[in-house]
Amino acid sequence: MRRGPLSQRAPRVARVSSEPVPPAGATDPAIEALSYEQARDELVALVRTLEAGGTGLEESLRLWERGEALADRCQRWLDGARRRLDAAREAAAE
Repeated sequence: MRRGPLSQRAPRVARVSSEPVPPAGATDPAIEALSYEQARDELVALVRTLEAGGTGLEESLRLWERGEALADRCQRWLDGARRRLDAAREAAAE
């Protein structure tokens, strides 16, 4: 049996997770409680897991989303540190 080009095939139906999706911009209280070092270390481990492969699509997406939240947490820690350094420099210059 010969099949036609991909464009002529019926589209596959995506499985939708039954888990609730948090609203955009929502933060995970567990991630918010992490120190910079804890968030960074978990992010590094998560990236290694994704790079190694072997996880299914749903798990990969879950890990990716957590990684984005961890990266955001790290960036906010760094931004806060930059503000503190800038304030200390300004105070020292006065």
